[in-house]
Amino acid sequence: MASITTNPVAVRFRTATGWARRAPFALFWLLVAAILLLPILLFLLVAFSPRLFDQGPQWFSLSGFQQAFQGPMLQGIGDTLMIGTVTALASAAIGFAVAWVVHRVRVPGRRLWSGGMFALLFVPSYLIALGWERLLEPQGVLDLLHVPDSAARSLLYGPVGVIGVLTVKGIPFAYLAVSAGLRGLGEEFEAAVRVHGGGRSAVVRTVLALLAPALWSALAIVFAESISDFGVASTLANDAHFPVATFELYNAVDNFPVQFPVAAAVSWLLLAMAALALLAQHAALRGRSYRVLGGRTRPARRRDLSGPATAGVFIGMALLYLGALGVPTFGAVSASLINGLGTLMGGANFSFDNYRRALTSPELYQPLLYSGGLGAITATVTVLLGLVVARLLTSRRGRASARMLDLLLLAAVALPGIVFAAGYIFTYNLPLTNDLGIHLYETTSLLVLGYIATALPPASRVLFGSVGQVQESLREAARVHGSTEVVSWLKVMLPLLARPLLAAWSLTFGATVLELPISQLLYPPNDPTVSVGIESALSKYDYGGGTAMEVLAVLASLAVIGLVWGIFQLVAPAGWRRLGRTS
Repeated sequence: MASITTNPVAVRFRTATGWARRAPFALFWLLVAAILLLPILLFLLVAFSPRLFDQGPQWFSLSGFQQAFQGPMLQGIGDTLMIGTVTALASAAIGFAVAWVVHRVRVPGRRLWSGGMFALLFVPSYLIALGWERLLEPQGVLDLLHVPDSAARSLLYGPVGVIGVLTVKGIPFAYLAVSAGLRGLGEEFEAAVRVHGGGRSAVVRTVLALLAPALWSALAIVFAESISDFGVASTLANDAHFPVATFELYNAVDNFPVQFPVAAAVSWLLLAMAALALLAQHAALRGRSYRVLGGRTRPARRRDLSGPATAGVFIGMALLYLGALGVPTFGAVSASLINGLGTLMGGANFSFDNYRRALTSPELYQPLLYSGGLGAITATVTVLLGLVVARLLTSRRGRASARMLDLLLLAAVALPGIVFAAGYIFTYNLPLTNDLGIHLYETTSLLVLGYIATALPPASRVLFGSVGQVQESLREAARVHGSTEVVSWLKVMLPLLARPLLAAWSLTFGATVLELPISQLLYPPNDPTVSVGIESALSKYDYGGGTAMEVLAVLASLAVIGLVWGIFQLVAPAGWRRLGRTS
């Protein structure tokens, strides 16, 4: 038998080629660890070992938890638990009613109501809260219009107002969860109830029982969103002197001396509350079967209501959207047109002077330009990383690493944004980090990393379904015909994923420009973002200028997104524009 000789040059070439292929993935995992894993892990560990991070003399201590269960911290935790419970129940009930109307009833404006849910989903909670505050605050819009508002003001500035705004923000999550269950629930169960003499109440009870997974999912999602919300906590709750856990966590990090162990302990408690909601969901559904979708399932039909009932449903839906979107929008727009709003000296008048100042004063327009640039950078990088993440999650190779990445992304979704920001401040200001030559604290780079960390999980989920639908044989055919790996992506994958990529970019851009918790803690000195600029203007009692910034920020975000989609429609080939359309 002839001996087989190995060419050393060929071996070295194959080794170098293997390293070249693995290097991008190694860099990707290093980036994921830097922005998702290490900051949160190290921050949470300081709650148990302050000395390990030069935050105290104890190697192991529970003093952070002891301080968290005292004074305002304890009250904030109790208030947060109460708010989360009430908000989850109220949002689930209203979200179920809206989903039932949209999917089971013929009512005028059905598509409008469904679209309004998505609009409400993307409006930051602090903008809704500020819109209501501008209306009802002393010397606010209603006071200037001589409309009695003392009773409504007392309700707004307290638990009722905080729960109301958070309930409004929770309704879209509950609506989406319940809608998914209603689409798969046929009408044979409702027909069976009616055949056996049951009325409408019996039908509703049966449907509620069959939709238990969707309802419990809605409760868990809204509860987690409510307890982790920072927008309402830093605006309405703070103005009402109503302590909640997220704002107490912010105070522990932002005030002097900084109390990282206490902030980490509060973060553990927030995570424990979210875990309790998931455990309650598991316990309620354990041992029961809810498999109602099968080959014989008949799609449910939308039913007609009587004239008065249709009018009542229409009015109810209109009032819901009026309170959720209409009133806050009117409050913000009207306040932006009033000079001297909120002052006790009087002399307020209507004009466009606040917009003139917002467009000419560096303190007002520079944050908008700064946030716009950061939003574009964050959206672009996030979409590229999200495409890699979606590719790894849908690939048949490396399933273990894909499951680990999926678990990490799900954990990141459950973490409040304020916990991310606190983890970044703690990790990238450690002496060890500075000794390694990593000087990111109080820089724009760290702020962008924080934005990417919070935007990557939802962006990758948006792209997951579209990437998973693309057959691998398309790229393989391109490679067979001489295309390189990069060219095959550009010529085959990019046209197929153009619209989903643009949708993910738009969602990320809009959310980043108006983002609050990450911005509040990580913005560089002398470079405030638009949300921080709004907060700064309002803290100086420049209510007109602050609300003008709100309106301009929303309009500018919509204009940029519209411009990007317009350019896509004009420049992209016809095939790119058709792919991914639903009609």
